[in-house]
Amino acid sequence: MGWLWLVVKPLPVLCLVWWVIGAPKTAYRDRLAAGLALSLVGDVLIEWSFVAGLAVFLLAHIAYTAAFLADTRRPHLLRAVPIAAYGAGMTAFLWGGLGEMRPAVVAYVIAICSMVWRAAARVGRSGVPRPGEWAALAGAVLFALSDTLIAFDRFHSPIAGVQLPIILLYWAGQLGIAMSAATGGRGGPRVPPAQ
Repeated sequence: MGWLWLVVKPLPVLCLVWWVIGAPKTAYRDRLAAGLALSLVGDVLIEWSFVAGLAVFLLAHIAYTAAFLADTRRPHLLRAVPIAAYGAGMTAFLWGGLGEMRPAVVAYVIAICSMVWRAAARVGRSGVPRPGEWAALAGAVLFALSDTLIAFDRFHSPIAGVQLPIILLYWAGQLGIAMSAATGGRGGPRVPPAQ
């Protein structure tokens, strides 16, 4: 991978980190910023080691899940059903090609499906759905679709020209998640500045 790509690839997420940090200080904002920062590290690391990059992105999904939980802990189990079915179906379809990556991929699928579920559980948390809730859900879904393309390309069969849709879906997903901090992420009371 060229050095120019290593410089350009993380720039959109770096901009999103700074944008989110500018939002009102809440647990929600801080956890989203942590997820974006981890994604930034993952963007670079995955170019050298797929497993290491996967591990960092798993941590990013955990940070996003924690952010969504800071907004609401209501279960909304029915919203989890199609997401879990999608994750299980994709894993079963790719199972034969996963080889020794099976445990890592299963852990990752659980993490990203949990993140999408918690984004879905936020929608309408205070009655009428708000733009920030839809933005986070759209972002989570787009992120998952990007990862689905990566999985198909890596563990099923190579897809010609897939890198462009992968990165565009990924950037759009991160944008949607980041937008939720500025357009409706509550995350509880503001944290007062340190004295």
